[in-house]
Amino acid sequence: MSLTTATYESEPPGKTADSFAGHAVMFDCSGAAFFPGLSLLVVSDLHLERGAAHARRGFFLPPYDTGRTLSALSAVIARYRPACVVSLGDNFHDRTGAREMARDHRESLSALAESCDWVWINGNHDPDGVAGLPGRVFDEWRFEGLNFRHEPAQTGAAEICGHLHPSATLRRPGKSVRRPCFARDENRLMLPAFATTRGGLDLRHAAFRGLFDRNALTVHMLGPERVYALPFAALSG
Repeated sequence: MSLTTATYESEPPGKTADSFAGHAVMFDCSGAAFFPGLSLLVVSDLHLERGAAHARRGFFLPPYDTGRTLSALSAVIARYRPACVVSLGDNFHDRTGAREMARDHRESLSALAESCDWVWINGNHDPDGVAGLPGRVFDEWRFEGLNFRHEPAQTGAAEICGHLHPSATLRRPGKSVRRPCFARDENRLMLPAFATTRGGLDLRHAAFRGLFDRNALTVHMLGPERVYALPFAALSG
């Protein structure tokens, strides 16, 4: 089933435009959010070295996840050329990933982090930071009225977070489409896991209870080549 919800035709294919806390924001189909007025790009839940983390526990996956994520990250940075990149935690899949990643991947990531002002937010998977990679490291970072953190919290501030890997399911009789999504109301913007085309936790899950005003909640669903914006209420039916 193809999505037929409205997109912002003034924007090039692959993104939709919106605003949050008084700032214009563009949602990219990679899962990145770009604030043009701030020249700031936000990504979340890179989970680099996921395959290696599983291998250390005896569960082997194809070892291509880090290279693919870095390629997608390089592409979205080249597309927007931000002055600042914020990575919202779970940058690595476990505590040792940053230290043990392959040399070529570490060099590629270091080059990206040196290309602009880079802010790492610590996540629950990687609370010890990023093991000497370029950039600044915070548990929480505030900038231009925006509060960047990994897990959502009832702070009262305009919050940008990740952690829950939000997804949305659009249902129609006999058919449904489920995609990772951005979720935004007046107080919180939650990003999907970066460079992920499927999966995630559905916004109707109990873990989201109380995090959003559902009457004001807008979702931006990631398609293969563009982003589709629709109100949360449109997901039912």
